[in-house]
Amino acid sequence: MQSSATVLVYSDDANTREQVRLAAGRRPAADVPPVEYVECATLPAVLERLELGGVDVCVLDGEAVPAGGMGVCRQIKDEVFHCPPVLVLIGRPQDAWLATWSRADAAVTLPVDPVEFADALAGLLRSRLAVEA
Repeated sequence: MQSSATVLVYSDDANTREQVRLAAGRRPAADVPPVEYVECATLPAVLERLELGGVDVCVLDGEAVPAGGMGVCRQIKDEVFHCPPVLVLIGRPQDAWLATWSRADAAVTLPVDPVEFADALAGLLRSRLAVEA
């Protein structure tokens, strides 16, 4: 198992980024490595960080403005070679179809439920680490 995993968190709202960090903590599950968070508040920052590589999972706020996480997800799935798995935060359960349209690998509703979020994040980390193994 690798020593740590990098999770990119995108939201224009610092409170949402904090919710994500606090919900999963440093280790969302016992069988995944500790997590290091990289926070981005703008689309250019997300694209720049993904270009550097080393991101294991992206968490994108579907309610972010001006670039919503679902549009960002669709863009990076098209443009980033070996795009990491993406978890999209959606405003309401009825928006799940939009998360599917965006090609997100998982979606959870806001406000972030710690158990649901940690389970989803751990699942994406497991799938990413299995591909890299």
